[in-house]
Amino acid sequence: MKAMILAAGRGERMRPLTDSCPKPLLSVGGKSLIAWHIERLARAGIHDIVINHAHLGHLIEETLGSGREWGVNIDYSREGEALETAGGIATALPLLGDVPFLVVNGDVYCELDYATFCARALTRITQGQHAHLALVDNPPQHPDGDFVLDASGQVLREGGARLTFSGIGLYRSSLFAATEPGTKAKLAPLLFKAIDAGRLSGEHFHGRWEDVGTPQRLIALDEELKRRSAA
Repeated sequence: MKAMILAAGRGERMRPLTDSCPKPLLSVGGKSLIAWHIERLARAGIHDIVINHAHLGHLIEETLGSGREWGVNIDYSREGEALETAGGIATALPLLGDVPFLVVNGDVYCELDYATFCARALTRITQGQHAHLALVDNPPQHPDGDFVLDASGQVLREGGARLTFSGIGLYRSSLFAATEPGTKAKLAPLLFKAIDAGRLSGEHFHGRWEDVGTPQRLIALDEELKRRSAA
């Protein structure tokens, strides 16, 4: 299985930090956000990774290189300007192939076990789902959530307590078939279409997850991880 780490965003809310450093390279607990993901992917046995980039993308390539440091192989999908999530994935499909692949937002911190998540997700994909998402409790900055998860594991628009999309999911490449490579396209319309077709499943992740969207949240997470390592 291959994984894609989304790393093309500008990180406007992180300025001025992101004026000179791509957001996924910002450090928490002594490692960059993206390095935490690469380590966890490697530990899960996922060694082929695609990373897209736009803003200061050369710094991402210079820092991560081929991925040899982590025992993985990294390919890069270079975007002249950020293409949004669906546009970035559609553009990277030649590197990802036709089998289901994992996608992770590069600017979140998450302690999800990718190996067990992917195993469960692949089961749902083989049963006909177009994608399988990891959903989390609504954070203070996003209290209304994104989707509803029913008792059978189907993702719905409405009909119950809402959860927040973590930015982590397993996808069929066919979900992006109608998205023109090299064009900007958001992911949400594709997910809503899958929901309406009854083809989007998910699970509720109860572990540590953080959308590192502001300097304040970056500092708080950094301090938390440093306390843990010192304990």
